[in-house]
Amino acid sequence: MKIIIVGATGTMGRHLVTAFEKEHEIVRVAASGGDIRTDITSLESIENLFEQTGFFDALISTAGPSYVGPWKKMADREFRKGIEGKLMGQVNLVLVGQHYIKPKGSFTLIAGALTNDPQLNFANASAANGAIEAFVRAAAIELENGIRINAVSPSVIEDSPQYFPYFPGEVPVTMKQLEYAFRKSIFGANTGQVIRPY
Repeated sequence: MKIIIVGATGTMGRHLVTAFEKEHEIVRVAASGGDIRTDITSLESIENLFEQTGFFDALISTAGPSYVGPWKKMADREFRKGIEGKLMGQVNLVLVGQHYIKPKGSFTLIAGALTNDPQLNFANASAANGAIEAFVRAAAIELENGIRINAVSPSVIEDSPQYFPYFPGEVPVTMKQLEYAFRKSIFGANTGQVIRPY
């Protein structure tokens, strides 16, 4: 399979590249580094991405910038970071990518446990995650040619200890749990699902 991994140089992306590259053709996409540099907040950049990749079998997104910080500093500019990054960036990967994905291919987006379990400083990510989950459910009933779409929704992950203080009492999701959630989306039959690896 030809699998595009957006966010390939990040913590989750690097692990997934290593997990899948032995058996599949991987196209590494990131804002810096990787095979193709792409700014997912730019529609033009996303269009250029797919012009370079051509047809593909699956797309994984682990990318999606959002604002992390105290509520009292939240304003329009800060809130738009998650809307334009984590939400619209991933939505546009699907809206443009649907014209390049092969029949019976799959999209897997990244959401997060903050949708249902908010934490201090993450209101922006919570909102973006919730919107991604709703988008996945809605897109699943309209995508054609057997194309599937799911979201993986982890809590804090073990390889990101810098976030542990923000998630008191949470048991970190292992990288293997995360990997198998993505495997379920890519190689399984489900669509319109939010896969929670915890």
